[in-house]
Amino acid sequence: MARPLKRFACQSCGAVTSKWSGRCESCGEWNTIVEEAAPAPGPAGGGLARAGKGRALDFAGLQGTTPQPARYRSGIGEFDRVCGGGLVVGSALLIGGDPGIGKSTLLLQVAAALARQHTACAYVSGEEALDQVRLRAERLGLGDAPVQLAAATSVRDIVATLERPDAPKVAVIDSIQTMWLDTIDSTPGTVSQVRASAQALVELAKRRGIAVLLVGHVTKDGAIAGPRVLEHMVDTVLYFEGERGHHFRILRTVKNRFGPTDEIGVFEMSDRGLADVANPSALFLAERRGHVSGACVFGGIEGTRPVLVEIQALVAPSSFATPRHAVVGWDANRLAMVLAVLEARCGVAIGANDVYLNVAGGLRIGEPAADLAVAAAVVSSLADEPVPPDMVVFGEIGLGGEVRPVGQREARLREAAKLGFRSALVPRSRAGAGSGGASRTAEGIAIDEIEHLSDLVARFQPAGRAGQRPRRERPASRGHGPADE
Repeated sequence: MARPLKRFACQSCGAVTSKWSGRCESCGEWNTIVEEAAPAPGPAGGGLARAGKGRALDFAGLQGTTPQPARYRSGIGEFDRVCGGGLVVGSALLIGGDPGIGKSTLLLQVAAALARQHTACAYVSGEEALDQVRLRAERLGLGDAPVQLAAATSVRDIVATLERPDAPKVAVIDSIQTMWLDTIDSTPGTVSQVRASAQALVELAKRRGIAVLLVGHVTKDGAIAGPRVLEHMVDTVLYFEGERGHHFRILRTVKNRFGPTDEIGVFEMSDRGLADVANPSALFLAERRGHVSGACVFGGIEGTRPVLVEIQALVAPSSFATPRHAVVGWDANRLAMVLAVLEARCGVAIGANDVYLNVAGGLRIGEPAADLAVAAAVVSSLADEPVPPDMVVFGEIGLGGEVRPVGQREARLREAAKLGFRSALVPRSRAGAGSGGASRTAEGIAIDEIEHLSDLVARFQPAGRAGQRPRRERPASRGHGPADE
């Protein structure tokens, strides 16, 4: 009898090797390679030589009438928003997040909301017993919702149940790492099991028109555990973010085949579960105190939604030979670049100081438009001079010190005006490149346009006396002379 084939697969990235090693060459992780049974080889030539000719494909043009996909709307506004308007019939959605962040709570609330609207929903738990799910539902006030509960880990049993004519229209699988197929010779949670289980459930969703919601565990780096192909197989990928010390959570869209990506939904955590936050900007700025140096309000865009958030910076003398830079909620490499531009292009002496940067409220910002707000917060802290409390700031900074325009400027300004801001420090628009200084929008916001970072530094005059070196002369092509000290 032939010996069964074996292979070694990395449980972090899914890379396959012919022998075991302590470190994966693909992702660099240690002690993640596990021996698994290899799939049986097919016939020579992949079976094409024996199967004969295939069926010719029928091509179609790009033009045509395609109806909008049917959706199940849960009534939870922020969840429907990140999904693009609701759950699409026959789609597969994957949601990941840190342990205890609220993934199971959110999906139980979604299932209960849909069930109360006469949409048959099933909640299959592979981690908790039925009594534990019931206790959570009672605590959230969902005990009367007609949700069908089950505790199972066998994908074969789940598929057989959802194949019945009276099967529910929405199924929650919590979680995909606990599911297993008896045709795969490996333990639950391994790369092979996760990939095969997800493939079976996604294929079921497409064939039967069932909306399947999968819960995914995350690694210590924050990525969904298992093979990367898992995110390619599903239609929508959501990440649940939030800090344990804050009372709200952020649901972010990473991939969506039926709606916009990079959309966010904001929820507030309470003893009754997760509640929608209709105006996240007001929530992020609720505890803001004006006239404090090192604080600046950034006008950002998350997906299609403008969001205002406070960026806080603290510049303090360092007691060590190597100053420390600590960042929460922003890219540390981006902060290093902004500090280098302030040093080299504007003559601001920061090198001997520790720099601490924080995005208040726990929101993580990824767009380069926050560069100018970060620079304003840093210079404000160094000069001990507050940014005007009614000012919003946004703009991208180049390595030459130039301040570049960013997209959706009007949407950012409208959101600022709605929250009572009266001025904005922004990059000079391309349309107004030949005009100077200040203008005013239809909402009554005074626009102060700048084109170089030194224009921002000049607004904090104490910086020139306390921590600023003589600035270098700017290129003559910009139409400016040497900056005064």
